[in-house]
Amino acid sequence: MLDPILLARLQFAVTTIFHFFFVPLSIGLVLLIAIMETMYVVKGKEEYKQMAKFWGKLFLINFAVGVVTGILQEFQFGMNWSDYSRFVGDVFGAPLAVEALFAFFMESTFIGLWIFGWDRLSKRVHLLCAWLVAVGTTVSAFWILAANSFMQRPVGFAVNNGRAEMNDFFALITNGQLMVEFPHTVLGAFATGSFLIAGVSAYKLLRRQDAAFFKKSFTVAIVVALIASVGTALFGHQQAQYLVKTQPMKMAASEGLWGKSGDPAPWTVYAHIDSNDQKNNFEIKIPYLLSFLSYSKFSGEVKGIKELNAEYQQKYGPGDYIPPVRTTFWSFRIMVAAGSLMILLGLYGAYLAWRKKLDKPHNWFYRAMLWSISLPVIANTSGWIMTEIGRQPWTVFGLMQTKDSVSPSVTGGQILFSLIAFTAIYAALGSVLVYLFVKVIKKGPNAKNDQKDVSADPFGKEGYHVS
Repeated sequence: MLDPILLARLQFAVTTIFHFFFVPLSIGLVLLIAIMETMYVVKGKEEYKQMAKFWGKLFLINFAVGVVTGILQEFQFGMNWSDYSRFVGDVFGAPLAVEALFAFFMESTFIGLWIFGWDRLSKRVHLLCAWLVAVGTTVSAFWILAANSFMQRPVGFAVNNGRAEMNDFFALITNGQLMVEFPHTVLGAFATGSFLIAGVSAYKLLRRQDAAFFKKSFTVAIVVALIASVGTALFGHQQAQYLVKTQPMKMAASEGLWGKSGDPAPWTVYAHIDSNDQKNNFEIKIPYLLSFLSYSKFSGEVKGIKELNAEYQQKYGPGDYIPPVRTTFWSFRIMVAAGSLMILLGLYGAYLAWRKKLDKPHNWFYRAMLWSISLPVIANTSGWIMTEIGRQPWTVFGLMQTKDSVSPSVTGGQILFSLIAFTAIYAALGSVLVYLFVKVIKKGPNAKNDQKDVSADPFGKEGYHVS
């Protein structure tokens, strides 16, 4: 009941998944805000400035909460995973340090200039600040994913005195895993911010509130949502092909493939997986599709779990190298299903915007778009579950197993206490975020503070403004 490894893994899952609710949303929202402010500078229409300010309030709230959740996530690395930190610290720490010292400081600095500079900076300089915030958030993602990519495919290192030491920084930042993981993740983040704006705008259009404002917001957001969703799927396809070469066990587990797939290989839509007997009791398959997913052609065989486990035993020594197949299998399909729905809704929404039909009642679609706010979150979360669970039993693939990564002196009771404490803090932060989001959205773009617009002069004339 108080197994330190199980509890440490559970805490890592809780902190990572909760933190990842906010990161993609910040990346996506600030891109949309920069686009809207660009339209304001180019077209000179105040409504685009109003759009950038309104959606900027949601971005700032989300960014603030996201920073706090990130601090807790990093804290548990040193607390629960000291042996892992000791082994890969010389490699893993470098991209995290660059992210903190360069990218995070960059985005934080220009966020401040963006907040306080509306009436103090020229339009173009202020716009530059918005884009630099967008670049900063994306660069932050690059360095974090560089660290994660090393865990998926370790490169640019040598093992000395029982520790992995970086000997090729360029290899680390040009890791093939990073080249497919970064665009897939960032485009998913763009979709996350876009669907939030599109969903809120659809809700307001459904209620006939500030229709002109939210119609323009919806149009900008749905175009970005469609492009980002399609791009995410395309790079996801490339990532799947890369997995066949570098982590074939993860690919086999995501397909519930115990034996060889055959040639051509069918893709499994549904399977009743029996992990104890290492077989599927029932399957529904689409012919040829797995071969296409793996090789971009309708032929080619994919290795199965049992064969790969035997290969790993020969290479790495005796042991069970099979990840939780059922979790990997279904998390992959949930991600694909959510992504497919995003593309379909994006296509229909872009069609309505293109044909200028947003003024007409589309109640079912607007309700669907409101619920679609959750789709990128579901896709992001299930994708990361598949990525991390599918790598088990490895923390760093081929180098260090999860059972060897935990802190030897931390007890299960201590981890359980911190898990409960962290979860309570996250619940409080999530509640605050939802409350503030709802409050800002209900007030709408035309809400006025008692004295003046706080985004134009946050401290008021005397520097003591309280909203």
